[in-house]
Amino acid sequence: MSDLTQTNTKPEWLKHIRQDVQSMHAYAIQDSNGMVKLDAMENPYGLSPALQAQLGARLGALALNRYPGDRVNVLRDKLAHYADMPEGFDIMLGNGSDELITLISLACDVPGATFLAPLPGFVMYAMSAQLQGVTFHGVPLTADFELDEAAMLSAIAAHQPAVVYLAYPNNPTGTLWNEQVIERIVLAQGQQGGLVVMDEAYQPFASRTYMDRIAKHGHVLLMRTLSKFGLAGVRLGYMVGPKALIAEIDKVRPPYNISVLNCECALFALEHTDVFAAQAAQIRQEREKLTQSLSVLPGVYVFPSQANMLLVRMPDATKCFEGMKTKGILVKNVSKMHPLLSNCLRLTVGTPDENARMLAAFKESL
Repeated sequence: MSDLTQTNTKPEWLKHIRQDVQSMHAYAIQDSNGMVKLDAMENPYGLSPALQAQLGARLGALALNRYPGDRVNVLRDKLAHYADMPEGFDIMLGNGSDELITLISLACDVPGATFLAPLPGFVMYAMSAQLQGVTFHGVPLTADFELDEAAMLSAIAAHQPAVVYLAYPNNPTGTLWNEQVIERIVLAQGQQGGLVVMDEAYQPFASRTYMDRIAKHGHVLLMRTLSKFGLAGVRLGYMVGPKALIAEIDKVRPPYNISVLNCECALFALEHTDVFAAQAAQIRQEREKLTQSLSVLPGVYVFPSQANMLLVRMPDATKCFEGMKTKGILVKNVSKMHPLLSNCLRLTVGTPDENARMLAAFKESL
């Protein structure tokens, strides 16, 4: 046995790693090998064999030896048209919404800056702020996962945040918050000179969007992703906002952050929006059927959702999660993420067959 294995001395290089980073946990991805994967809010439907062949031919013809060129600007134009972007606004692309959140943190990291968001919410808002050294303030939602308007307005007044994140609908709760409450928060944040980021990752499954109101404000950015659209593996997010604001954040974007493969896949998908719209409609229908089936089970409460997931509370979430896992069904146990999520599982809406198998495993595991 070597001297190195006999001692608990920390390696010398560890002193160069930030203390707060050492105390963090990396973003965890569950092992889904051999499982029905319903833990990550992915679109369960793939492309038809015919579309796969068409896409494969296009990707095979790309000049992989060259850096991305003007096709990225073509994609920006197509996405702007698809999203119905208002006049006077611009669009920037990211390697998923995660990169856009990181770029916002980087651009807005002025001395003393703070960020704010409701909790429970998307973990990357707080993590990205922490990695950039920005103070993050979380404001608890109400017991039924609605925005606590008074608490949000009080926090904005007290902390004067540079950025307020509002997920619309929210993850992991699926809540599409009250329009009037949203508007009052947006106005309050604007009055103190801060930015609002509306995160519409789950827009394909929601009944409302903030895009039709964004033109009223000069301090609001709106993010979307193609992950929930049906291209989670492509990693492409986009952000819309006033031209001058987008131009400032775009300065910290790495060059060539969108690969030619990502770009061409996204362009292909936008040529077949009818296919993905039909998939989203099917997921919405399955969401309602699954909600009804779960709601009649004793001791089970299903929170209203406008996303492709359901937040479900039961007497013992960990027992149910482990039971489902032994039956080959992988969902997300969020019960330890926040006190308000006690005994809650988050279930991704899958195909009819996947949902039937998930429901059977859920019943047996209660």
